[in-house]
Order: sequence, then C-alpha cells, then structure tokens
Amino acid sequence: MPGPYRPKPSGPRPNGRRPDPRQRQRDEFELNINEQITAPQVRLVGENIPEQGVYPISRALKLADELELDLVEISAKADPPVCKILDYQKYLYQQRKKAKEMKSNSAKIVIKEIRFGPNTDEHDFQFKLKHAAEFLDEGSKVKATIFFRGRSIMFAEQGEKQLLRFAVELEEYGKAENMPVLEGKRMSIMIAPKKKK
Repeated sequence: MPGPYRPKPSGPRPNGRRPDPRQRQRDEFELNINEQITAPQVRLVGENIPEQGVYPISRALKLADELELDLVEISAKADPPVCKILDYQKYLYQQRKKAKEMKSNSAKIVIKEIRFGPNTDEHDFQFKLKHAAEFLDEGSKVKATIFFRGRSIMFAEQGEKQLLRFAVELEEYGKAENMPVLEGKRMSIMIAPKKKK
C-alpha cells in the first residue's frame, strides 16, 4: 500500500539555488546584445550609424536606443569587440532560415545510376550520355556502372576506358569524384554536378 503523499519541498535546491528559467541553452546564432555586452568600448560597423569607429559602450547603446534597434556584438574576440546596430530578432530569423535551407539542400543530393555493358555500341552510349547530362544539370549525382557478365570481365580495361570517356564527355556538366573502381563484377565512377554560378 503506497505511503502518504508528501509534496516536494519548494524551497531552494540542495546547492542553495533555484533553477533560473532564463538559463536555457543558447543556439549557435545567438549573440550578446545591449546590456549583455560588457566591454567599455566597442567598434561600430555597418549602416544606421553616423560614422564607423570606436564608441564608448554608453554612446553605442544610446544610438541603438534612439533607432529602436539592438546593439549586437558580432565579433566578441576582437579588441574592442565589433558591434552592429540592427533588428536582432530579424537577424536571428534570417540566420536560422539560411542554415535550414543549406541543411535541406545538402540532404537533397540524389544519386542516379546509369548502367551499361563493356561493349555498349556508340548509339546507346550517346543515349546514356544525354540522360546523365540531364541528371547532372538538375543537380543529381550520376553513378555510371558497367556490369561484366560471365567472361566479359576480360574486358575490364575496355570498361575502364569507357567510364573515363563517359566522365570526360560530361565535363561541362559535372566532375568525376574518383577513378573507376572495380567491385566484384561491376566497375563504377561517381560524377558530381558542377555548382551553378
């Protein structure tokens, strides 16, 4: 049978401190702003200021206050620290959005495989080349693979030449990440798309 209910003590914790709800984990984009900046003077850069240069912290805070913006420490390790006057919440939103976009772009790399044999005729080779160029143009990686069936492994050297030619023909669209690699009865080469300017 359970014992009587005992409420948890609401006083200070054993170490004498109550948990501070403000002490949460900062993310990588959060910076010191306004009164969190402890340096006696700061270097102001960017727009919204009469002149770029070193200002006493009190003057820099006053300028930010007059513009109804925040004084943001963008480089704490500089001497004096480098600050900008800007809308801090907007800055955080843009930085997080940019990071999210970069993360989603890096996660979206698709690999398309093009397969052919060591004795593929010219017409078929050109047909596969055209498809590979389209895949690279849309941002996908292309893995070109030659399958050696039965005794066709004797044509491994010919297959390697074919893969290298395939990569050279696609130089306008992508760059080979490796030399042809033979694994069991297949030889492949990976071609990454060129970054668009």
